[in-house]
Formats: sequence, structure tokens, C-alpha cells
Amino acid sequence: MTTLSTPTATRSSVDTPNSRRTAIAVGLLFILQMVTAMFGTNLIQTFVDGDPDRVRLILGVVLMVCSGLAVVGIGLLMYPVLRDVSPGLAGWYPGLRITECLVSATCGIYLLAQSHVVPNHLLWVYVPTGLGGIVLTYLLLIGRLVPRPIAMLGLVGYVSLTIGVPLDLLGVLDMGAGAGQLLLVPGGLFELVFLPAWLIAKGFELPDAPVSRRSRTA
Repeated sequence: MTTLSTPTATRSSVDTPNSRRTAIAVGLLFILQMVTAMFGTNLIQTFVDGDPDRVRLILGVVLMVCSGLAVVGIGLLMYPVLRDVSPGLAGWYPGLRITECLVSATCGIYLLAQSHVVPNHLLWVYVPTGLGGIVLTYLLLIGRLVPRPIAMLGLVGYVSLTIGVPLDLLGVLDMGAGAGQLLLVPGGLFELVFLPAWLIAKGFELPDAPVSRRSRTA
């Protein structure tokens, strides 16, 4: 009697139809939150610059709220995926994304009620954005859920964003103009282009599949 061992590749739980749908949904939500935030911010800025049109202002705030809800959706959808990498750290991600949404919505409500913006309102939104993004990209990196260059681009972007907040508050630079805007570029490319494109086209990457051995007799 001879015992033969045949390798059987086992696939990670990340590689499932449900996970594929999650990846596509997260990719689309990243695009949605970026586009709505850009248009919403632009409409709000026109009001700040002197445009008295309340309809545009309200639309801008609504778009920012939509962006915030998309952000919450990303956090909730990503939590089960990130939990497999680090249960402790993963819990911070949806919490920070919910905080980001609440800060943005609060600033929007204040703007509608008082007809002027909260001082440095975007910087206060950037704080949970940057911290949550660092958690996300770190877990993407160590979990090898997306290619390393994409995860590194996001990590650099969110670290730059987080560092930029105190520098802006101290008057060292202005993240809304000039060279200070360069700090927003890596994170913007990560959220609007590279990460969603990868997730929609490829989904989450698998780590090296472990090999189990199935015995059969002859």
C-alpha cells in the first residue's frame, strides 16, 4: 500500500464572491465620495467668496453630506476585510470614518444656520480622514490586500494630510493654496484613481495560498 500526497491549494476567505462585490462597492464609493466632496466644496467656496445664492449653498452642503455617508459606507464595508488582518486596529477604521462624517455634517449645518463657515472647517475634517486613512493603508499593506505601491501611495498621502493639518493651523503653509496643496495630491490619486481602479478591476489580492496535503491510497 502506497500513500500519495497531492497538494491542494486553499484559498483565503478574502477571495469569495461576497468579497469581490465588497471590493467593487468600496471602489465605487471612493469615487463617489471624492466627486461629491469636490463639487460640494466648490459650491460652498463660491458662497464664501460672495455668491449669495442659497440654492447653490444648500446643494453644496447636501453633496458634502452625501460624501460623508459614502465615507461611512466605506468604513463599514471594509471592517470585515480589515478585521482578518488585525481585529484591534480594524475597529478604529469605521469609527474614524463615522467621526469624519459627523464633523463634516456639523460644519454643514452650522454653515446653513449661521451663513458662514466654521473656521478651518476642512482641517477639522482632515483629522479623522488622515488618521482613518493611515489605519486603512497600513492594514492594506501588511495584509497584502492590494499591491504594495498602491498601499504605500495611500499611506504617504494620509500621513502628508495628517502632518499638514497642524502646519496649516500654525500658519506654516496653506493646504488650500499654493505648495500646500501638494500634500493633498498623493491621497487624492489614491482615493480617486489607483485604489478604486484596482478594487473594481481586480478586487482584493490574496496572500500566498497555503498548501494542504490530501492523502489517498493506492
